[in-house]
Amino acid sequence: MKVLVPVKRVVDYNVKVRVKSDQSGVDIANVKMSMNPFDEIAVEEATRLKEAGTATEIIAVSCGVAQCQETLRTAMAIGADRAALVQTDVELQPLAVAKLLKAVAEKEQVNLVILGKQAIDDDANQTGQMLAALLGWPQATFASKVVIEGENAKVTREVDGGLETISVKLPAIITTDLRLNEPRYVTLPNIMKAKKKQLDTLTPEELGVDVTPRIKTLKVSEPPSRKAGIKVADVAALVDKLKNEAKVI
Repeated sequence: MKVLVPVKRVVDYNVKVRVKSDQSGVDIANVKMSMNPFDEIAVEEATRLKEAGTATEIIAVSCGVAQCQETLRTAMAIGADRAALVQTDVELQPLAVAKLLKAVAEKEQVNLVILGKQAIDDDANQTGQMLAALLGWPQATFASKVVIEGENAKVTREVDGGLETISVKLPAIITTDLRLNEPRYVTLPNIMKAKKKQLDTLTPEELGVDVTPRIKTLKVSEPPSRKAGIKVADVAALVDKLKNEAKVI
């Protein structure tokens, strides 16, 4: 079984994001970048499937600028066998990414696509669902447990009321949630081995995909700063402030 794992290069989750002075977007100049945490969980899950003898090959794929090769090398250090970069300087939106992933999935003839439920930069939570629709494959989103049983994948997913267990027929799309697993620490020997693994470079044109943005960002701004909280002497003072200052009662 061949598994495709899309990974995205995002601003590291430890970095405080700052907006550009012209409010055209987020400032990523000289900012530490890393793999999207949900995608890291997806790579770990695919690696565990291979270690269990379920998966035969793991292919990592990323769409974006040339620097995404670093993210793909990290994916290969975790356990991916080879990688492919769909290189473009265009700001990719979820639909464009889904179309590129569809082309790669069909080209590689994969049986399973595991990807993060969302990216921490745009929080769109759209790519996995769009990819499933374009391919016409069943989908299991927000997975907290994955078990492959023959031609089916048994997926436990997190819903508002608790946990839901479903079975989807392969080939399928699975999006990962935080509690699916804890990604392993990437060791130096594996980082060195990843440098020798195959990394192919493609373009949207080679895949026959139009990645022209369909949504225009008008302005990006930081949320308004919150006022410091205060202590009140008693309930009467609290009610007075809620009524006369906050005007919520």
